[in-house]
Amino acid sequence: MALSIWEALAVFAAGIGAGTINTIVGSGTLITFPVLLATGLPPVTANVSNTLGLVPGSVSGAIGYRKELKGQGARILRLGAVSLVGGLAGAVLLLNLPSDSFDTIVPVLIALALVLVVLQPRIAASVRRRQEAAGGDGPHPDGGPVLLTGMLLSSAYGGYFGAAQGVLYLGLMGSLLREDMQRVNAVKNIVAALVNGIAAVFFLFVASFDWTAVLLIAVGSTLGGQIGAKVGRRLPPTALRALIVVVGLVAIVQLLLR
Repeated sequence: MALSIWEALAVFAAGIGAGTINTIVGSGTLITFPVLLATGLPPVTANVSNTLGLVPGSVSGAIGYRKELKGQGARILRLGAVSLVGGLAGAVLLLNLPSDSFDTIVPVLIALALVLVVLQPRIAASVRRRQEAAGGDGPHPDGGPVLLTGMLLSSAYGGYFGAAQGVLYLGLMGSLLREDMQRVNAVKNIVAALVNGIAAVFFLFVASFDWTAVLLIAVGSTLGGQIGAKVGRRLPPTALRALIVVVGLVAIVQLLLR
């Protein structure tokens, strides 16, 4: 479908915001998805277009955090392999469930994602307390089967929709790994890029999407990924969470009124 100049600018700006927020914490889909809905795209097409467009932003954010990735190669391979399986499963699920199911499920997923975003400070505080109390490595230096299972399920959710996917990753890895949160965030960016990438490759061959929206979000999210990596840590987290919650509520209302 053809976008007006104002719609195109809105999608591009949403891509920048999503790329920035995804690099810092995740939940960028709560910015881009409702904007795509507002342009008139059907929910499934909007979700597929959004996933395709955010892949370059995920890669950009991962590159921006490359210093924090040093020494984590084996961990990335292990978690990445599990997450690829989960991401592909979620993408297949999206296209095999009836579209009415998507219309019903997504508002619930967005609501759950907003709860995670609101609770993120408590999650972070809990992580800090666990790390301080441990005083050293936890029971398993790489999280063990619990982390692998959690990453598999979170990645399936990411391949299906993805809002607050990064928050799930940070909560899991931050709680189960004895690691600095910035280094955990770097791994989160890599895993998110892998999940979005495998879902995107699958969607390219079997799903309907809007190329204009994909390109606008891709360019915007790439810029946003660099912004998030360079200055995102200085942005007030409360303001970011508030913006995500407002946009997410708008998305829920739009879906319920369709």
